[in-house]
Amino acid sequence: MLVLFETAAGYAIFKVLDEQKLQQVDCLWKEFETPEKANKIVKLKHFEKFQDTTEALAAATALVEGKLGKSLKKVLKKVVAKEAHEQLAITDAKLGGVIREKLNLSCVHSPAVAELMRGIRNQMEGLITGLPPREISAMSLGLAHSLSRYKLKFSPDKVDTMIVQAISLLDDLDKELNNYIMRCREWYGWHFPELGKIITDNLAYCKSVRKIGDRTNVASTDLSELLPEEVEAEVKLAAEISMGTEVSEEDISNILHLCDQVIEISEYRAQLYDYLKNRMMAIAPNLTVMVGELVGARLISHAGSLLNLAKHPASTVQILGAEKALFRALKTRRDTPKYGLIYHASLVGQTTAKNKGKISRMLAAKTALAVRYDALGEDTNAEMGVENRAKLEARLRHLEEKGMRRISGSGKALARTDKYQHKSDIKVYDPSGDSTIPTVSRKRKMEEEEEDKPVEIKAKKIKTETPTEAGAEVTETDAPKKKKKKKKQEQDPEEEEEEEEETVISPTEETTEKGKKKKKKEKKHEEEAEAEEEEAAVNPTEEVTLLLYISSESRPMSFNHG
Repeated sequence: MLVLFETAAGYAIFKVLDEQKLQQVDCLWKEFETPEKANKIVKLKHFEKFQDTTEALAAATALVEGKLGKSLKKVLKKVVAKEAHEQLAITDAKLGGVIREKLNLSCVHSPAVAELMRGIRNQMEGLITGLPPREISAMSLGLAHSLSRYKLKFSPDKVDTMIVQAISLLDDLDKELNNYIMRCREWYGWHFPELGKIITDNLAYCKSVRKIGDRTNVASTDLSELLPEEVEAEVKLAAEISMGTEVSEEDISNILHLCDQVIEISEYRAQLYDYLKNRMMAIAPNLTVMVGELVGARLISHAGSLLNLAKHPASTVQILGAEKALFRALKTRRDTPKYGLIYHASLVGQTTAKNKGKISRMLAAKTALAVRYDALGEDTNAEMGVENRAKLEARLRHLEEKGMRRISGSGKALARTDKYQHKSDIKVYDPSGDSTIPTVSRKRKMEEEEEDKPVEIKAKKIKTETPTEAGAEVTETDAPKKKKKKKKQEQDPEEEEEEEEETVISPTEETTEKGKKKKKKEKKHEEEAEAEEEEAAVNPTEEVTLLLYISSESRPMSFNHG
């Protein structure tokens, strides 16, 4: 039996001397405790050394993928094919099938063979002659690095560590710049306090201070390159009436040196931002298109690497950076945050407050797809990111226009929304009852109602349903009141015309107060029938009082007409 053994230095072919010991698998390891014992079991027949690292990498890659490499095929034809009757022990069963097909050799793969390979690996330095241990170790290390680069498709342009460091440095520079600029404004403000209110831009302020120096030099200094003409005139005017204190030349020199530092750091920050933008477009172009280079770099930095960010689901990408708020909400059983670092993306920023949650959720879903495409895909274009961003912008316009579409029914039909109308329970005074224009004569209306219903039935009903107010004011035993009612029947024709000219209740009030008017009119007919039986005289003052009482009962809201 022959044994094929692969090393980092080359291929080795061993001859098994005692095949009977292979049957005792559990005790086979004892035969390889020392190099002397190992030489009694196997013997090196041929060793094919690799010429360079490239050949070693090609051979190792072919073995990993289960293919028959050129160098291995050459060795097998040279050594094993001569002894075709011998079996070939191999480590990989898939490779054995390929060798059997192409070279028509009998291959063996069993637990005994695996234990034999383990023993040969332990005593490799004693079994393979002509290779020092240091050389074998160096070859193994070099082949391991080469194979790792090949498997990971290593490229210097795909190193996201530079992005993590660049965005961290950019944040640190922003903090230091703010501290330096505030110190510069406060320091120079003792000498020229008005300048800080006139020039609001920090970089322009430091450049102006660097060029002016002492405020007495403002009149002779040309600031047209740094400031607009109106601002320059305002600065020169303020310098003449400034309330600042006098400072020495040494103080001015230190302030100018601080301004130089601010200007230099600002220029380096701009350069670093351009570098970060280029690196993001090279490493994660789709992510950059979706959320921008700054937000994308912060997401990668927060996750640790681009590959770690690609492993996160969309729900985690959405709240990445808001972990403290998330755990506080879970602890207090309140609403969880809707967005984290993704809040600073331009798509979320241009959305109204009520739609920020929806847009951040959709943006996180598309961003998760873009990150996976950048991290695991082979293409480096940003077509997918541009397409997804266009879809999100269209969706954003749709939400802003309140054009939510139906889920069921016609897909193109817009949802119908009824206009909300508030119905108040508070009754409002109706001024239509105050009108003095006669619409329908009360006398004619009474005649029409009398034709509809007999007077006798009304009188019987009214006896049982007489209002309490009328009973309180008018009693049947009161003789003067009966005289008043009789006098009403004996009114002059002129008074009847005045009664016809009086206004009646408006049409809207007729419908609401129909029941009351019927009861009152029925009561009138009953009282008139009783008054005809009496023949008492009524004086003129009582006549006027009766008219006012009848008018007040017919229209309770129109007391101002009296």
